[in-house]
Order: sequence, then C-alpha cells, then structure tokens
Amino acid sequence: MKENNLTNGPVLKSLLKIAVPIIFANILATAYQLTDTFWVGRLGTNAVAAVSISFPVIFLMIALGGGLSIAGTILVSQYKGKEDKNAVNHVTGQTFLMIVIISILIASIGYFLSPFFMKFMGADPEVFKSAVEYMKITFIGIVFMFTYEVFQSLMRGVGDVKTPVFIILGTVLLNLLLDPLFIFGYGSMPGYGVAGAAIATIGTQGLASVIGVSLLIRGKHQIKLNLKDLVPDFPLIKKMLKIGFPASIEQSTRALGMLIMVFIVATFGTQTLAAYGIGGRVLSFIIIPALGLSIATSALVGQNIGAGKVNRAEKIVKISSLTGFIVLTFVGILTFIFANQISAFFIPGEIETINSSALFIKIISLTFGFIGVDMSMNGAFRGSGNTMTSMTLSIVSLWVLRFPLAYLLSKHTSLAEIGIWIAFPIANVIVASISAIIFLKGSWKETKITEDIKLKTDTTQETIIEEGLS
Repeated sequence: MKENNLTNGPVLKSLLKIAVPIIFANILATAYQLTDTFWVGRLGTNAVAAVSISFPVIFLMIALGGGLSIAGTILVSQYKGKEDKNAVNHVTGQTFLMIVIISILIASIGYFLSPFFMKFMGADPEVFKSAVEYMKITFIGIVFMFTYEVFQSLMRGVGDVKTPVFIILGTVLLNLLLDPLFIFGYGSMPGYGVAGAAIATIGTQGLASVIGVSLLIRGKHQIKLNLKDLVPDFPLIKKMLKIGFPASIEQSTRALGMLIMVFIVATFGTQTLAAYGIGGRVLSFIIIPALGLSIATSALVGQNIGAGKVNRAEKIVKISSLTGFIVLTFVGILTFIFANQISAFFIPGEIETINSSALFIKIISLTFGFIGVDMSMNGAFRGSGNTMTSMTLSIVSLWVLRFPLAYLLSKHTSLAEIGIWIAFPIANVIVASISAIIFLKGSWKETKITEDIKLKTDTTQETIIEEGLS
C-alpha cells in the first residue's frame, strides 16, 4: 500500500488529504448516536432523556482510558516522521496491550455501578430504568469500542485515514438497519426499547473491531501488530503513561464537565433535559469539521516534528486554525437559520421541547468558529507531545468558565435554563483566545518526546541508540 508522507508538499493539500476522510469518518461515527436518537425519539421525550442522561457518564468512563490511546498515536506519528517502522509497530503492540486491559476494567466498573450513577444524576423515576439498561449494555461493549478506536487512531498516526472510513461506513449502514429492529421488534422478535439501541450499536462496533485488528495483524497498511510487541515494555509504558495521563485527565475533565452540566440541566425537568440532549447531539455533529482538522493537525505536526521540520509544523497549525474558523463560522450561520427544523427532526410533534432545544442551538451556533480555532491549536499541542497544555486548557474551559457561568446564570439570575445555554459561547471565545496566545509564544515546538525512549525492538535498538535515544 502506498505510504502517506505528510512531511512534504503543499501544506493545505496535505491537511485536507487527512482531514476530509477523518471528517467523513467522524460523520459516520456520529451517525451511531444520531441514529439512536432518531429512533429512540419515536418512543417519546422520556426515552430521549434516558439516552441523554446516560451519555455523559458513559463518555466519562471511556475518557478515563482514552489517554493511553492518544499517547500511542502521538508516538506513532513521530516515529513515522523518523521513518522508524519497527518503533511504530512496537508502540502499536504496547498500546493495544494496555488499552484492552483498561477497557475490561472500565467495562466491569461501569456495568455494576450503572444504577448508582443514575441515582447520583437524579434521573426521574420514568427515566431511571431505561437509562440503567441502556448504560449497562453500552458498558458491555466498551472493549469493542476501545479496540476499534485504538485501531483508528493508530492508522491516522501513520497517515492512513481511508481504511477506517470504509469500515465505519459498513457498520453504520448495518446499525441503521438493526436499530429499529431491536428497538421496536419485528414479527415474533420482541422490541427492547431504549436498550435495543445499545444492543444494535454494540453488535456493529464489535464487527468493526474484529476487522480492524485483523488488518493490523496482516500488516499491509503501513503498521503491523506483532505477537512479540505484546510483551510488556515497562520503560515505554511508563513514557506512554506520562504522555497519556494528561490526555486522560483532559478527556475525563471534558466528560465530567458534561456530566455536571447534565446534573444542572436535570434540575429544570425532563423537557429541558431532552432539549439539552438534542442540542448536545447537534453540537457534536456540527463540530465534526473542527475535530477532523484537529486530528489531522495532530498527525501532521507529529510527523513533521519527528522529521525535524518545525517551521512546516507551525505553518500547518496556522492554516488549520484559519480554515477551522471560516468553515465553522459558515456552518454556525446555517445552523442558526435552521435551528427549529433541526430540532423537529429529532423529536417531531413535541413543540415545547423543539422550541427549547432550538433556542439552545441558536445561542451556541454563532461561536462555532472559535471552537475550530481552539481544536486546531489543541491538535498541534497534542501532536507535539504537549498534552499538559491541552489538559490545562480543558480545565479552564469547563471548570473555570463554562460550568461556573452556567450555574451562576441559571441559578442566580432570572435567565433559568437559558443561562446554561449562554455559558457555552462565552467559554468558546475566551478559550480560543487563550489557545492562540499559547501557540504564538512558541514553547510547544521545543518538546522532543522520542529522544529519551529505549525501545525493546530487536532490529532497531542499535540504530535508535545511534540516533541519540537512551
């Protein structure tokens, strides 16, 4: 298979070459959630609320183990820039070893504590049972979810973004067929309601993970999963934990912020919770272009820093940020105009819920461009190994700005739930400005994460030592 060298050629072309397939893949991945919301919405407001209140808890548990995956991706991209294939494969094996262990642990904890989580979240009695069922089934499939996410992330690290797209496309189409079947039933097959959506998603994600691992074992896509690389390499694992821990904290902070925000929203009743769930789903879909640019920026920055082309890495970030701002601002304007129609698509006939979620969407949509800037900058920080910077920005965004503002404006002013909606755009603008200032200072370019690792690779150890790795 032709290798993707991201250290040469026009910057914008390289960026789009990676970003566009990632955006498409993320649209397809988000389709899992949107499909669930669409079909569950046919069950009514309580069903939508059950899925909405479950999602932040699930996302939090997933985020706790996600940092190691990010660490593997960063190292793979930088070793790819160094053209060290054995190191790429070794990091791949170690990443899979750790992520499988962590996913089993998280799945077990999440499954047995699901009722406790829902009580803590204050789920209404009519929502509680469905939310617990949905959560438990989803946690059973965490291993599949983690495994495929690692496959996808590592492939992106070496510049192969097309292969995951084809896998996701097939599984999403399958999920589209299975969702109504398991939710409503067919013929003699019973319907499982909200839980049916989780069952359908787990089945398709399991298939995706099996295909992904099989491709890595075959080794025909620039990266190979070898049995010998699954033997624990503790110095490398220690380094990966050092890189990955801030990334885990960052993701966990975002997830915990979502959970706390849902906790505040839930105090305003089921209708507001459902409106927030719909708005949140739309937000996760709308910012996909920014996420695609962020991941592409991370891959390009990692490879170029690994290749010693720091100036090109800086240029990549500037072009990515400008592109993200322009594209997301345009998307935000369209979203503002069609907010009511978008809300009605998810929960037809529920006029009050539609109006509430449409207002939420309108308030946040005009600052989408700043999300694009922030995510591009954070992609650069992660790609260069500065996961601590990304973690700090995440904490500031949620715990210094969004959450306190949402609480104060909703609980101590006459704005009520509208105060929660207003907190989003304020945080977006401030955090994007802080990210830009840190980027312009330039200290992120000085991090060299591959120069203090001694890998247990049989054929490359002497070469690595000669290159200055110890």
